[in-house]
Formats: sequence, structure tokens, C-alpha cells
Amino acid sequence: MLSQVLVPRPHLDTRAAERLRPPDAESAVKENLYAGTSAGLATAGYRCAKYTPQEWFANNYATLKQAATEGSNAQRIQHESKRLSTETGSAALRTQAEATTRLGERLQDIYFWKAELGRHIERLLAETELLLAQKRRLEKALDATEIPFAIATDNLTCRERRFGPDLVQDQVEEELLKEVELIRSIQALLKKTLDQAVNQIRLNREAKQTLELDWSDKHQAYNLDDQCGRYSNRSRDTQHYPSSAKVHDQCVPLHVILLCDREAWLGFTHTNLGLAEREQAASSALRQLCERVLLETAEDLRAQCASVEQAFSLRCQELTQAKRQLELQLTQVLEQIGAQERNISSLQQAVYDKEAPLRVAQSRLHYRAQRPNMELCRDQPQISLLGEVDEISRSVQELQVQLAQAWDSLAQLEQSRLLLEKDISCKTHSLLIDRQKCMKHRTHYPTVLTLSGY
Repeated sequence: MLSQVLVPRPHLDTRAAERLRPPDAESAVKENLYAGTSAGLATAGYRCAKYTPQEWFANNYATLKQAATEGSNAQRIQHESKRLSTETGSAALRTQAEATTRLGERLQDIYFWKAELGRHIERLLAETELLLAQKRRLEKALDATEIPFAIATDNLTCRERRFGPDLVQDQVEEELLKEVELIRSIQALLKKTLDQAVNQIRLNREAKQTLELDWSDKHQAYNLDDQCGRYSNRSRDTQHYPSSAKVHDQCVPLHVILLCDREAWLGFTHTNLGLAEREQAASSALRQLCERVLLETAEDLRAQCASVEQAFSLRCQELTQAKRQLELQLTQVLEQIGAQERNISSLQQAVYDKEAPLRVAQSRLHYRAQRPNMELCRDQPQISLLGEVDEISRSVQELQVQLAQAWDSLAQLEQSRLLLEKDISCKTHSLLIDRQKCMKHRTHYPTVLTLSGY
């Protein structure tokens, strides 16, 4: 191309210069060297402005020789310029093709790692969404534990209103206390797991943000390198930027310049991807832990609820059986009270029935004691009357003792009746608390799905 631009010059023939040179031209040139010496002082006034023919030939020869030399140099420079133009053109095309190839390889690398970053971003986003779902389940499960806690504490409060011998720390109360402690420990575990989930969500989002920043930088770099790769010698939007490399070195921070090689670039991306993978693995493990915690806590609560309900059932059966026995005993006591009252009536009637015979016998003795003189003897009727009075008196006395014992027995039976009725009332009240209040309230106990956060 350079040879086409240069203007061709006329070719000088050095052989013509040789023909024009006289035989004694060289000697004339040598003599001219001594023109200013004393040899020419005699004719100095005539030769001040004229040259000799030898000098003319010499000057003409020198001019032709100089022109020939310049022409030869020009031809050498033309050949050298053509060669240099060809070499530099080939080198420019080769370096430009190599740079384009390197840009293409760089584009492939950036595209690959940008795709890897995008894939890990999507994974982190999906993992974070799953962990957020587990977090919501933990919150729901934590809120759901308030219902069992309220039920257990209400059962304990209601059972404190029992009275008499039924106010006992039985198996039901022990199971209720275990349930309260279990609920408190489960609430603490759920809160701890919830805090871990919140912290892991924060770490996931930070790792995702780091990947997004790296992806954004690679996306911008990809667009710039793609634009650079599309440039060619025929592009119309290229310009000269002589100091672009110097400006680049001045604008980029020193630590970036020191770390901007390919290994550091790959290491930076690998570090970000490794961080994302670690956070994703930690998040997945935490999700599994949350699932296990939710399942186990729900099962533990339902198992303890079943234990409490079984204890309530057994206690209600015991109370029902005890109440039935008390009612049966009360029936027997009432029958005994009726029989004793009838016995007392019969004893009183027997004592009353002895009064007439006693009055008769005593009247007979009284009037027989008024017999005069020798008639007042201890005869057989007198002895019989005395025996009769003594026998009737002993009978009345025995009846009175038996009557007193009957009254004492009746009083004890009445006391037993009162105790039985009070105990039956106590059992009825305890059954009302356990069955109608506590067990009925426990029908609102949450299901396993609710306790699992669903």
C-alpha cells in the first residue's frame, strides 16, 4: 500500500555520468583542491569568478553522482518501506486476530462463570425461599404452643379448686406438670431454631448479593468485551485513544492492578461460589433440622397430651368407681339407719310395754304390804311378786342399755352418712372438674399438623 502512495521518481543512470566524466577529471578535482594555494596567485585577478573546464566536469560529475546516490538510496528506502509495510500489516492483522481470539476466549470464560453465578444465585434464591417457608412454620408452631400451654395451666388451676381428700397430687397433676415443662422447653428450642433460621437467611442474602454484584460486573464486562470483539478495521465507531493504557493504569486502584491476573480473577469467582455453596449447604442442613425439630416437637406434644388424657381417663374411672362404692355404702348406711330407727322404736315400745306389768306388780306389792298383823307374811305370792318386779326391772334396765347402744349406733350411722354424702359430693365435684372442664377443654388441643406449623 505504501508503494502505491509514494510518487515514483525518475531513474538516474550512473553509466551516463561515467561517460561524461573526462579522463583527467579526478586529477582536475585534485588540482582544484590546491586552487587557493600560491600556485595560482599570478592569475588570481583573472580567475576570481570563473571555473576551469575540469572544474565544470567535476561539478557536473559530482552532481550526477549525488543524484545517482540519492536515487539508489530512494530505491533502497522504497524496497525497505514496502517490506516494512508488508511486515507491519501482517503483524497488525496477526495481533488483531490474536486479540480477537483472546477476546472470544475471554467472552466464553465470562459467559461460563456468569452462567455459574446465575445458577448459584437461583439456587440460593430457591433455598432462601424454602428456608423462609420453614421460618414461617417455626413461627406458626411457636404460636401454636401457646394453646397447649394455656390448656395445661388452666387444667392445673381448675384442679386446684378440688377440696377435701381429692386435693391430691395424683398422676394427672404430675403429667400436667410434665406437659408444662415440655412446652416451655419446646418453646425455647423453637425460638433458638428460629433465631438460627433468621441468621441463616441473612447470610444467604449476603452471599446472594455478593454473587449478584459479581454477576453484574461480569455482565458489564461481557458486554464491553463483546463490543470490543465486534470492532474491525471497517468499523466506523472506532477512535484513537493514545493514552488509554496509561489512563487505565491510573484509574484502576493499585490492589486491583496487583490482583487483575486470570488466576486472581478465577480465585475471586471461586471464592464467591464457594461461599455460596457453603451457605447453601448450611441452609439445607438447617432446613432439615427445622423439619426434624417441628416433627419431633409436635409428636412429643401429642404424646404427652395422650399421656395426660390417659391419666385423666384413669383418674375419672377411679373417681367413678370410688363414687359408686360410696353411693353403695351410703345406701347400706341408710338402710342400716332405717333399721336402727325401727329397732329403737321397738326398744322404746318394749320399755313402754314393761311399765304396765311393773305398775301392776308394784301395786300388788304395795297393797299386800298393808295386810294387818300376821297376815303380812312372806308367802308364795309375795315371793312371786318380788321376783316379778325384780325381773321386770332387770328387763327394763337391759332394754334401756340396749336402747342407749342403739342411739349411739344411730348417731354413728348418721355421722357415717354425712361423711359418705360429703365424700360423694367431693367425688362428684372432682369428676365435674376433671371430666366436664379439664377433659372438655383438652378437646381444643391442636393437631399434629397445627403443631408442625402448617
